[in-house]
Amino acid sequence: MQKVLILTYYWPPSSGAGVQRWLKFSKYLPAFGWEPVILTVDPEYASYPATDKTLGKDVSDGIVIYRTSATDYFRFYRKDKTKVPTAGFATSGEAGLISKVLRFVRGNFFIPDPRRGWNKYAFRKACELIESENIKHIITTSPPHSTQLVGMKLKKRYPGIRWIADLRDPWTDIYYYSMFYHTLPARLIDRRLERNVLGSADRIITVGKTLKNLFISKLPSIKEKISVITNGFDEDDFSGITSTIPDKLTITYTGTLSDSYPLKGFLDAVEAFLGEGNEIKLRFVGMVSKRQKDLIVSEIGNESVEFIPYVDHIAAIRYMHETSALLLIIPEHQSSKCILTGKLFEYIATGKPVISIGPVDGDAAEIIEATSSGISFDPSDSASITSYLTQISGKSFKLKPEISEYSRLSLTSALSEILRET
Repeated sequence: MQKVLILTYYWPPSSGAGVQRWLKFSKYLPAFGWEPVILTVDPEYASYPATDKTLGKDVSDGIVIYRTSATDYFRFYRKDKTKVPTAGFATSGEAGLISKVLRFVRGNFFIPDPRRGWNKYAFRKACELIESENIKHIITTSPPHSTQLVGMKLKKRYPGIRWIADLRDPWTDIYYYSMFYHTLPARLIDRRLERNVLGSADRIITVGKTLKNLFISKLPSIKEKISVITNGFDEDDFSGITSTIPDKLTITYTGTLSDSYPLKGFLDAVEAFLGEGNEIKLRFVGMVSKRQKDLIVSEIGNESVEFIPYVDHIAAIRYMHETSALLLIIPEHQSSKCILTGKLFEYIATGKPVISIGPVDGDAAEIIEATSSGISFDPSDSASITSYLTQISGKSFKLKPEISEYSRLSLTSALSEILRET
């Protein structure tokens, strides 16, 4: 069995789609002849936006994990020991002078991101492992995109090694990028780093077609070496969970809902639906910004809304099954067509209708249509949303989407093929 070294900043006890992507790949890679060796940061030195101890159940007993120290640059941002600035830090709506100064510092003095404090420790340990374990393949996954710089440095030191760069999100085109007030020199440095990574990697994988094309537009020469492997769902996560449909129409959203998510049109649709004498319950599970909470309550009132704080992955999946339909909202930005959130595939796997608010010609909309798992709406198309709410109201609405290609086992098979070809 060949070994593959996977460098990932996010690993249990950290939570999120980025954690699950490589946690699941590592779970199934041995079935295809690959032994994953994980290199990550020690939680004592890490800056995680949130943690989820339940994800540890998917760490195989035989998997070897190495954890290193890191320099925690986020200590300069913290208001307290529990709050770590992430994408939400940029999109939180804080407009005070201190917030703007901190964003400026983040954007201009920590390029590409503050988690680069892990890089020298990761590089040193990776060199040790490559030499002692005779490793021929490495994978770096980002965000944080600073991790890709470790891969580039390793490729330079060991030219014969095969390096796969996994980019789950845009780099200099991420929807909150402008909120860090980059100066022109900072933007140019960041773009150069992005292009250097794209050019140096032996293979590149990313999560969607539009994101693939975005990276190709930056460096056309990578066209033949970049592939798409989406996120997905793990059938094991759904084992033993019973799906129910509430008596009252219940729409559930899971995850972060920051100020950049276009919610107004959907709320107008709900208000119109209520005005027709119908009942509805909106359930938001996860972190919702104060501005969005205030907007929701002002539009439809407290009696029709339930806010549930952040929950672990298992609990989130249960909420996905205890609803009438699931709400997906994509942030408004020029790169919004390429956004494919990890939860989309778990949404689809539940068989609940997915109400997607975002670009109707984006990657998420294309997958929803291809799997017959729901409807995508333009954020301003309130009338059509109201009509769809009426359509699914009072019905035992259960879909049978085409989902097999998005199982974690199937996706790991595709990854193993790329490893063999690299």
